Amino acid sequence: MLYYLFNYLDQLDVPGAGVIQFITFRAAMTIITSLIISMLFGKKIIRKLQRLQIGEEIRDLGLEGQMQKKGTPTMGGLIILLSIILPVLLWAKLDNIYVILMLVTTIWLGTIGFLDDYIKVFKKNKKGLSGKFKILGQVALGLIVGLTLYFSEDVVVRVKTQTPATADQQVMGDNITISNCEDGDVQYHDVKTTRTTIPFVKGNEFNYVNFVNFLGDAVKYKFAWIIFVIATILIITAVSNGANLTDGLDGLAAGTSAIMGATLGILAYVSGNLIAADYLHIMYIPHTGELVVYMAAFIGATIGFLWYNSYPAQVFMGDTGSLAIGGIIAVFAIIIKKELLLPILCGVFFMESLSVIMQVTWFKYTKRKYGEGRRIFLMSPLHHHYQKKGYPEPKIVSRFWIVTLMLAVLAIITLKLR
Repeated sequence: MLYYLFNYLDQLDVPGAGVIQFITFRAAMTIITSLIISMLFGKKIIRKLQRLQIGEEIRDLGLEGQMQKKGTPTMGGLIILLSIILPVLLWAKLDNIYVILMLVTTIWLGTIGFLDDYIKVFKKNKKGLSGKFKILGQVALGLIVGLTLYFSEDVVVRVKTQTPATADQQVMGDNITISNCEDGDVQYHDVKTTRTTIPFVKGNEFNYVNFVNFLGDAVKYKFAWIIFVIATILIITAVSNGANLTDGLDGLAAGTSAIMGATLGILAYVSGNLIAADYLHIMYIPHTGELVVYMAAFIGATIGFLWYNSYPAQVFMGDTGSLAIGGIIAVFAIIIKKELLLPILCGVFFMESLSVIMQVTWFKYTKRKYGEGRRIFLMSPLHHHYQKKGYPEPKIVSRFWIVTLMLAVLAIITLKLR
């Protein structure tokens, strides 16, 4: 909203109003606004939750200090959602297709998480929302995001080609025309493509259509959208559930998500900047620079939430926050075509999820084979394993933050490490 106001004032030649055109300025103002909202309204929301007796029901798992958290307000993810949505509405270009998708993702998964927390707290049902309903909601969001990114005319990649008049031309599968001759005028073309960035590979690109190469060139491009949409659904489901599993210690999910968000913000900036993208030899995606403003709100919201969620936590984010932040990270990465970097960047989420899968699978297997279930970890998800080993909660959280920071740096240098 403020973007359009300042833009109007700039047309009237009001001094200083033109600064609104700079993404870096709006990103800075967004993160400040987000921090102010989270800190200003966070305390009020916590008090409201306390008055409504929206406290966390703790299941005794024999963990040190666990029962002291009983009654701590949950559904604090409302603070995160509010601190993302309001600053974005104020500072971002609201006609940008990518910003719209991110707002839909935030509200969609935030609503699913809110319903889950509501059932747990008010209906006294510890299981919360049915797992099938959660998956259905994530699949529906994946369909919306995948189909929009594939079919929307506003979603393109700008490629550099050289097209001399005397050169032979060949039409590639993505409708990209590339010259066989190296000399000539450089031109840029906006194209629709199912290509994405793949780390550690010299070409640095992978095309989802490769999964259906067996159909032949005449047919495979007609079915490429199916593969892309399926991949989108799987990524959103995996990352949002990974964030949900990570949210088990004070400040763990919020702190790691803030680091991941900052990394994705950097990747969005270089992907949306023609000069930077050309220098790094990565795909230039027009208009994704606006996502830096959105991610600034995300970073401000998660850091602001840490003000109340750091050890000892005054509020828990609940599924309202954890499902949303996981989905936000997933969709953001898909939009800027860096989703194949997520196993690196979201390594903590990945290991938390993998520990649960390994634990459950091994327990069921050994119970069938030996009549008694056995465990790989003392407890899953992984952070509880370290709690069982006697590590203090703040130390576990701090070390997970450090690991996430290392993985974030690795994710960034993969742009040149090929």
